[in-house]
Amino acid sequence: MSREGRRRADAERNIEAILDAALECFSEQPDASMTSIAQAAGVSRVTLYTHFPSREDLLGQVLDRAVSNAAVVLDAEALDEGTAVEALSRLIRSAWHILAGYRNLMTAASAVLSPRQVRGYHKVVLQRVERLIARGRDEGSFRTDLPQPWLVTVFYSLIHVAADEVGAGRLKQRDAADVLEATVLGALMSPATIGR
Repeated sequence: MSREGRRRADAERNIEAILDAALECFSEQPDASMTSIAQAAGVSRVTLYTHFPSREDLLGQVLDRAVSNAAVVLDAEALDEGTAVEALSRLIRSAWHILAGYRNLMTAASAVLSPRQVRGYHKVVLQRVERLIARGRDEGSFRTDLPQPWLVTVFYSLIHVAADEVGAGRLKQRDAADVLEATVLGALMSPATIGR
């Protein structure tokens, strides 16, 4: 391997180590310092800043990684199987499990990124929600009296509010998935299907 090839391989290893360490550090402590992330990654601060010039840049890359990991987990849920209501119930529980693990990461992101930027990182997950809601509307299970983008926003907002409530101690972690599922389905279900 050429010297340039070795440098590129070293840089790639450093980037991976930094992203892995940052994901772990931010997930444990939302205000983790760049110094502590560099130490956890086994690189110098200079190396960290060479690849990620700001905390915002690093958080953006970490969010990309977290969302990609989430997409893999959600894809394993076979969201095309069963009714849209059944699939959405599975999605809510999986999404909650993922978000619960990344709650502090979202706190860190919210401190430096705008709400619009944070939501943008969720696009890959929200596309799955949008498809499920569209299928549920076609099946007659989900509301058609409200705009579909609003229903997606309801899902997104409720799952993040649940994380905030758990973090504030107003909702028990062990109850959150059940509460979230009941609330989201209650908000999305067509009035004609409630009580069937």
